[in-house]
Amino acid sequence: MTKRSRTIWTLVITSVALFMGALDNLVVTTALPVIRVSLHASLSGLEWTVNAYTLAFAVFLLTGSSLGERFGRRRMLIVGVSVFTLGSAAAALSPDAGVLIAARMVQGLGAAVSTPLTLTILSAAVPAERRGLALGIWGAVGGLAIALGPVVGGAIVQGISWKWIFWLNVPIGLVLVPLARLRLDESRGTARALDVPGLALGSAGLFGVVFGLVRANALGWTSLTVLGSIAAGVAVLVGFVAWELRTREPMLPMTLFRSRGFTAANAASFFMYFGMFGAVFLLAQFLQTAQHYTPFEAGLRILPWTAMPIVAAPIAGVLSDRVGGRLVVITGLALLAAGLFWVAVTLGTTVSYAALVPAFVVAGVGMGLFFAPVANTVLSSVRKDQEGIASGATNAIRELGGVFGIAVLSAVFSANGGYTSSAAFVSGVRPAVIVGALVVACGAAAMAFVPRRRAGTVGAIAEAQPESVAA
Repeated sequence: MTKRSRTIWTLVITSVALFMGALDNLVVTTALPVIRVSLHASLSGLEWTVNAYTLAFAVFLLTGSSLGERFGRRRMLIVGVSVFTLGSAAAALSPDAGVLIAARMVQGLGAAVSTPLTLTILSAAVPAERRGLALGIWGAVGGLAIALGPVVGGAIVQGISWKWIFWLNVPIGLVLVPLARLRLDESRGTARALDVPGLALGSAGLFGVVFGLVRANALGWTSLTVLGSIAAGVAVLVGFVAWELRTREPMLPMTLFRSRGFTAANAASFFMYFGMFGAVFLLAQFLQTAQHYTPFEAGLRILPWTAMPIVAAPIAGVLSDRVGGRLVVITGLALLAAGLFWVAVTLGTTVSYAALVPAFVVAGVGMGLFFAPVANTVLSSVRKDQEGIASGATNAIRELGGVFGIAVLSAVFSANGGYTSSAAFVSGVRPAVIVGALVVACGAAAMAFVPRRRAGTVGAIAEAQPESVAA
């Protein structure tokens, strides 16, 4: 097999693996009312069908990357896809809410192992001068999964059965596993030993923080469970940092954060996912609660926003190869913040859908300009042998940002409005989306600290030492 064909196969396999994991982040949301009736689930049980996936995914992202560095990235990608496929089959066969929640956790674990490895494997297979284009296609696929999640979920629920939301993954996984084994090259990081204490501390700390966040709006932000969980998680994460600074072979070298590009790009990612996921979570409900669309109709109407990365992401990838990711990402985040603010000031109980479409398009273009260039910036800020763990750290930070965003923006919504009427919903969603816009703008400001690309450089600064934060 030629190098070109192997690169194409790598792009296809990693993109499909990414698509599976990203799709299941949102696909179940439109099926919740039907699942409640079918499985006689409580409100808490419904909440956990979403949270179980998010919790497992966020907690084990660093673990998946670390295992890939030590035992082989292709091998662990296959393991991750296999676990995700088994979890999908178990979810489809669930006789009650408890089994469904457990199966969703298995899905989240599998996605956490495979998702960051898709970026590392693809980056290693593509020449530096073309990496932006490849990551642009990869980012467009991820954007497509986000866009299609509510639509696919609504269509399947209304046309077939909620179980097919999960059955859909099984044949894809069964094809993807042997393809990955045959078509992907194996690669490893430089770690000779597995950092077990680091894995335990990092996973436990993330669990505490994420568990507290996903329970905050149900139990209240002043609840002892929520405050205790978040405080304990932060304390353990402090211990994780202390351990990583002293151990000889850390799973997450703290020296990565000496790179101004790596630190600033990850800060921008946190803020972007905070604002974007929190806003999408509420606006998808606005179309159903205040505008009275069905879940499928609401999913279709949000496509001008969520589908724009399919077009914009490949273009952004090419631009990042030519001019560097810094300016492209800043432009994208500025457009996303402007689009969110536009949506917030336009919202009303009688606003027409047509009045929202231009703001959705602006926000969607902004999203599309973000994904590939920020990934390219992160990978270009570290040595080639550090790309695997850098990818895992970036994905964990992004996911944490999304969890924070949904929790905080939901709290802002609850403090200013509610579900009692369309007017009450609009009163709550407006300030929440404005907060989301301001947070995304903070991401653009953070990205400004990324060093400008030197003339004549292309893609990664492979093997070069990262620039100091103090530079």
